[in-house]
Amino acid sequence: MSVYKIVELVGTSTTSWEDAAVTAVQTAKQTLRGLRVAEVVEQDLDLSGDEVLFRTKLSVSFKYQAD
Repeated sequence: MSVYKIVELVGTSTTSWEDAAVTAVQTAKQTLRGLRVAEVVEQDLDLSGDEVLFRTKLSVSFKYQAD
């Protein structure tokens, strides 16, 4: 039997929503072990700065490991 934890991440990019998603996953991999699935939950644009910022919200699951 397995148990999975789900967390939400938001990645940003000045290039694309896809790049924002990859940025979020690559950053999460630095501290989270056993990432399994990432689902795109929401995409939007931050227009407040000088350039458009793509933002992608992901729901990411990883296998829970008790200490």
